[in-house]
Amino acid sequence: MQRKFLTNLVFLLFLNLLIKVFWVIFIDVKVQNIVGAADYGFYFIILNASFLFNIILDFGITNFNNKNIAQNNHLLKKYFSGIFVIKLLLALIYSLVLLVFALLMNFDEREMKFLIFVGINQFLISLILYLRSNISGLHLFKTDSILSVTDRALMIIICSVLIWGGVTNTKFKIEWFVYAQTFSYALTAIIAFLIVIKKAKFQKFKFNWPFILMIIKQAFPYAVLIFLMTFYNRIDTIMIKIIVKGEAANIQSGYYASAFRLLDAVNMIAYLFAVLLLPIFARMIKLKDSVEQLTRLAFTLLFTIAVIISVSSYFFRFELMQLLYPSHPEESAKIFPILMNGFFGISATYVFGTLLTANGSLKKLNIIAGCGMLISFLLNLILVPRLLAVGSAYASLISQIITAIVQIIVVVKIFKFKINYKYLASLIIYVTGVIIFANISHLIHENWLINIFFLIGASLILAFILKLINLKSLFKIFKEG
Repeated sequence: MQRKFLTNLVFLLFLNLLIKVFWVIFIDVKVQNIVGAADYGFYFIILNASFLFNIILDFGITNFNNKNIAQNNHLLKKYFSGIFVIKLLLALIYSLVLLVFALLMNFDEREMKFLIFVGINQFLISLILYLRSNISGLHLFKTDSILSVTDRALMIIICSVLIWGGVTNTKFKIEWFVYAQTFSYALTAIIAFLIVIKKAKFQKFKFNWPFILMIIKQAFPYAVLIFLMTFYNRIDTIMIKIIVKGEAANIQSGYYASAFRLLDAVNMIAYLFAVLLLPIFARMIKLKDSVEQLTRLAFTLLFTIAVIISVSSYFFRFELMQLLYPSHPEESAKIFPILMNGFFGISATYVFGTLLTANGSLKKLNIIAGCGMLISFLLNLILVPRLLAVGSAYASLISQIITAIVQIIVVVKIFKFKINYKYLASLIIYVTGVIIFANISHLIHENWLINIFFLIGASLILAFILKLINLKSLFKIFKEG
């Protein structure tokens, strides 16, 4: 299983780094700079509002389905038709809830128009993730990897033509950005649907009320978990809009979005680990195989990446924001390192939270996520009036770290992992060493890019020396499985 995880992880990371890094740096950042902080902040608020109710679209079905198909491949043919009908019904409910929310928030005509298209995009994303859960549940990881970048590849083409193609004399509008997403998600969903119906030997859709109730009942704990996690991950800009109000709220959300965009990009790395780990963990648990080695391998790889990213983001915060957002680097640089340090918590959650999900320990996960939601909400209430977007960033960081620590403790107790003090000491030494390299890096050259590459290179070498990344063990896994 470790070999399957590593080989598919390499392929998945290669595709996503190739496509999604290009998307973030050359398209998304470019759009933010063209439309400005206020317009992008406006879009970001609408986007996060749509995320808050995203649970209605999925209702935990994707994770439930991924786990079930991974453990019982034959269920794909039995479940697909009924679950697809459920997805359509949930989309209708989601639309009504969004409408009520928009009325309560007193959205104007432009905000309503945006919410409609962003809502359609959320449905398409949810549908793609459900379709992909069938593919990854069958352990068709390479097919799933290609699908994971198809929408972004299409968006890159469309946005590149609109930005640099000279097809219009009008300045790029944030609306075009949303429409490009709609087309790309729709086409990706069609492709994924055709793949799944072939594997499922699909014949026709069936409306089976007892089946619908059974699936909703079994998926409900997953739904609660996703709602709670989404709430404390996406509530920030909504709180900014409620507390700050007016155009200032859009501007502050724009600053937050600028800093958050790179966190969202690196978050992709951790998410890809979870995509592979969930079906693999689920099958290993069913077969009663030990998950300790795979858990440690995944966490170590992610921890190494997280340390480099977090430390680099702190020591080179202004330079990075100046490079990406020259119109407001100082404002974004205050928020950026705070959010990026939250990547520690995110990384741990994508490993240990995924293991708990595969194990069916959803009650414990829901309690943890509920506490995280409460912490985030209260901290936003306290900090946003005083620190604006910076306060929201602190709320995000603290809630992420606390929930991750609790998840690690719960996993150690449930799976009876042995506490390896030598391993923990290596992690502490590694963090200390990377911070020392970061301080030294500023003395090497006037060009900060050279300095940051030194920091990354030195940090990787230290990881090899401490055997956090053990090439001999990795080659052995690739060779022997």
